[in-house]
Amino acid sequence: MKILDKYLLKSFLITFTTVFVILFFIFILQVVWLYISELAGKDLDFGLIMKFLTFKMPSLVPMVLPLSVLLSSIMTYGSLSENYEFAAMKSSGISLQRAIRPLVYFIGVLAVISFFFANNVIPFAEYKFVNFRRHLAQVKPAMAIGEGQLSEIGLYTIKVEKKSGPSGNLLSGVTIHVKLPNGEGNKTVIKAKSGELISSEDSNVLKLVLKDGYYYEDILPQKYEEREKQPFVKSSFAKDVIYMDLTKLNQTDQNQAEITSTSTMLTIGQLRYTIDSLKTNLKKDIISSSENLYQRTGVNSIFRYNTKPENFDYNNMLKDFDDSEKLQILTIAKSSIENTGFSIETSKLELENKQKNINLHWISFWEKFMIAFSCILMFFIGAPLGAIIRKGGMGLPIVFAMAIFIIFHFVNTFGKKVAQEGGIPAFFGVWLSTLVLIPLAVYLTKTAINDIGGLITLDQIGTSFKNLLRLNTYQESPDENAVLVDIENYAFTKDDAWYELEKLSTQTLINVVKYAKKNNYSFDYRTKALLILNERGITQEQLAETNNLHDSSYTIVRSLLADYKLHARITLFFSILTFVLSNALVNKINVITILGFVVSLVLYYVFLAISKSNLKEIEKISNKQIIDKVYTLLYFMFPLYIIGYFTYNKHLKKAFTDY
Repeated sequence: MKILDKYLLKSFLITFTTVFVILFFIFILQVVWLYISELAGKDLDFGLIMKFLTFKMPSLVPMVLPLSVLLSSIMTYGSLSENYEFAAMKSSGISLQRAIRPLVYFIGVLAVISFFFANNVIPFAEYKFVNFRRHLAQVKPAMAIGEGQLSEIGLYTIKVEKKSGPSGNLLSGVTIHVKLPNGEGNKTVIKAKSGELISSEDSNVLKLVLKDGYYYEDILPQKYEEREKQPFVKSSFAKDVIYMDLTKLNQTDQNQAEITSTSTMLTIGQLRYTIDSLKTNLKKDIISSSENLYQRTGVNSIFRYNTKPENFDYNNMLKDFDDSEKLQILTIAKSSIENTGFSIETSKLELENKQKNINLHWISFWEKFMIAFSCILMFFIGAPLGAIIRKGGMGLPIVFAMAIFIIFHFVNTFGKKVAQEGGIPAFFGVWLSTLVLIPLAVYLTKTAINDIGGLITLDQIGTSFKNLLRLNTYQESPDENAVLVDIENYAFTKDDAWYELEKLSTQTLINVVKYAKKNNYSFDYRTKALLILNERGITQEQLAETNNLHDSSYTIVRSLLADYKLHARITLFFSILTFVLSNALVNKINVITILGFVVSLVLYYVFLAISKSNLKEIEKISNKQIIDKVYTLLYFMFPLYIIGYFTYNKHLKKAFTDY
């Protein structure tokens, strides 16, 4: 391996490892927050919590790995380009293809490893995670009920004042609210002085032994006048036993769909076999449902006999029956139709759920390949993008990486959701996100190969968007003070202004000439200052050579301030739009809202970066501190940009009162 290859590989591996660890830690914190209700207040020791997180960690890799590859490749090649190391490579005859070759090999190996990881490690870890969650209450039954809080297990809502014992299974001050079988209402309350939790590892049932307590049950009389008395029954017991199903422990609909699906626990071979079995069963169910419906209609009994059809007036088929018989016939017919319709709807729902289950297995099948390919795709987006933008720090690379990954993640989630519902094939749903980003990867790679010197800048991006949106930035008129004045032929009179200028020092006169536009001095006043300086031996040419003929930074800063105000207003618009669409997504998810949110968020990041670039240029020219650490937080908290917008506008107005 050559020295260049070692250097590039070392630079990338250091960045990749750092980014991967940081992102993995962030996603682990998300897992802790997601399952906080199962971990907090359950007397779980550190070992069980770590085991819980260890089984969940592999499922985070499909999210963390592509993002790590994208961000680390942008940072690595952006740093090389920013430090002019790519320029040195190009002058030595080393092209971009040669510069990325060692990392292409590494990413290829990483993609193969990620495929085997997704096919073998993740299913095994998911299987262990699901079973560990199911058996957690069996291994440590006290975790099912927290001290001093309401714990819901199936139809029982339990509160315990104090827990004791070596494993926390001895309870005191037990209060239990029992729901109705349909899960609604609360007519029964059980109170006991003490209790004990008992369970076994091979059972899904938790045994709760209560001692010295009372039953309270509300009674609902049939007569309304008796209901006003609100009668209830109270009974005491010395010992009572309640059996609770642990499969109902801490389940929500959202998490239930994620942890009970067997598709995430299967390898490719197992998925193929399972899909074939599910397809066969679905075909059998379709045939069975159609046959049952056919039998319910009774049509088969009509054709059982060889009878010739007779002419029959279907419009007057009830004319030979009296009114009571007609009503009875119509009631029976209506009931039969309703039952048949209900049966059809039930069968339809069952068949749709089974088809969704098949689609879900196909999604899991293609996801294993997509994870490997996404690593390669993200590298071919990140590497040329880093070389183009020439930034290798934690600022701009994070903006581009987050924008690209948000598009990737939302399109991927949207595609899988639609595919599961049967809207599009599972293959297309899983690969939709990569198909969207492949043109971007091809364009960036082609652009970087043609000229590694950076063809894309924030100014060009801003100009493109402004042209697209038909936006015109502030155009500063040419500075007439930059042109030499013909003072020899200039006609003037020695008035009071002339005599005032004569009293000024040479340096003060130079400042009058240089900052005439900034201080709103008239052309005549400035020209008289030039004449006096000329008499003192300082010509306009000398002033121009020393950059004292006019204030060039004033014109530039005015233009940059105008550009910043425009870009900041656009950023404010997209921040508000993104916030509105994010709230809309919470209430209802649809295609238009998702696409609108993604586009709005990307444009917010783009114009925020352009605004920051304008401020940096203003800082550089004016030598005034404008940007602080708070501005970086706006990359992650778009709802708060409205505060930053008015804060920075006020700061700029105060710092540049003369502009």
